[in-house]
Amino acid sequence: MRQDQPAAPERSRERAPPSRRGPSSAGREAYRVVRPGGVVAAAAISRFASTYDGLLRGFLEDPRFEEIVERDVREGQHRNSTGRSEWFTTAYVHLPEEVPDEVIEAGFEVEALVGIEGPAWVLPDLDSWLEDPPRRSKLQDAIRQVETEPSLLGATAHILVVGRRR
Repeated sequence: MRQDQPAAPERSRERAPPSRRGPSSAGREAYRVVRPGGVVAAAAISRFASTYDGLLRGFLEDPRFEEIVERDVREGQHRNSTGRSEWFTTAYVHLPEEVPDEVIEAGFEVEALVGIEGPAWVLPDLDSWLEDPPRRSKLQDAIRQVETEPSLLGATAHILVVGRRR
């Protein structure tokens, strides 16, 4: 960072709320039912998903949703007490670097960490890309080039992790 640039706002680096420290109940159950050498796949909601949703769907124009998003980014806690179901439910939302930690803590080795939506979610005409085989192939190639790039994992609403039981 250049010295004339303001510092980025401080984000909580606490890995998880106290109730989520150590392997989650889902992680413990996955370890219990998956045989050694077996594979588990899990999806996590990005800490930034509400920001994208709020921008795309206009929710950020409402100060109540803006408060929800601020807490998401600051604490990783999505708390919707408004009763508006389109604003999602109560959930823990993850920083990309937290996702593999949870899998490792549950006793798995991380084999893959990818953004689920990838860059395709920004295409206003995604259906036309998918329906045309040459364009679909180009889109798939573009996605493969960036789907595991750590710096882009926060630019997707959901993160997929694949682990293998030790």
